[in-house]
Amino acid sequence: MLLLQAVLLLLVLPSRGQDPTEQEPGVLLPPPKGACTGWIAGIPGHPGHNGTPGRDGRDGAPGEKGEKGDPGLLGPKGDTGDTGVTGVEGPRGFPGIPGRKGEPGESAYVYRSAFSVGLEGRVTVSNVPIRFTKIFYNQQNHYDGTTGKFHCNIPGLYYFTYHITVYLKDVKVSLFKKDKAVLFTFDQYQDKNIDQASGSVLLHLEIGDQVWLQVYGNGEHNGLYADNVHDSTFTGFLLYHDID
Repeated sequence: MLLLQAVLLLLVLPSRGQDPTEQEPGVLLPPPKGACTGWIAGIPGHPGHNGTPGRDGRDGAPGEKGEKGDPGLLGPKGDTGDTGVTGVEGPRGFPGIPGRKGEPGESAYVYRSAFSVGLEGRVTVSNVPIRFTKIFYNQQNHYDGTTGKFHCNIPGLYYFTYHITVYLKDVKVSLFKKDKAVLFTFDQYQDKNIDQASGSVLLHLEIGDQVWLQVYGNGEHNGLYADNVHDSTFTGFLLYHDID
């Protein structure tokens, strides 16, 4: 606006050396200084273009530290890492308290004692050990065929059994241990027939104990019999040896 007013003023001012009173007739004189009354303003100009954006300002000073935020969600489990290097062996510890004594174990040595023998004829003598002279098994030789007695060489629990054929007379048989009868068997003979009698027992024996069979009573009860088709047998064997 000011620029437009200055241009108009230059147009109406007289040239240098020219008297303002000598103007040609019909030329409008400029208004005197200070006489702005009734001055008509010019037409407003068009708005100018936006200027070029200015440069960024300087970074501001760091603000104060904010409050600690809430914990985030738990992430997925990671992969298993590589095995670490084996550490140095530590110092040897003190001996522990001894444990309780265990149960006795089985011996590595197998204890064997067994026999099985048979009668080879009729028994005619009572109250003496019966001599079974037919040997089925006597590998350890713990049975003596000359006396008819079993001799204990391994202390422990034994099983004894006998099976006898009865013919012509009744039979009364007893099993002895150390000169004492511990088992009795009686069979009454049936005329013109062959009977069978048997017995069995478990006995604990010590080293040196003897076991045998014999007919007890008088000679009327010695009907034990054996031939090529009928047997009378006596058997015994060790079940469990004693553990110290």
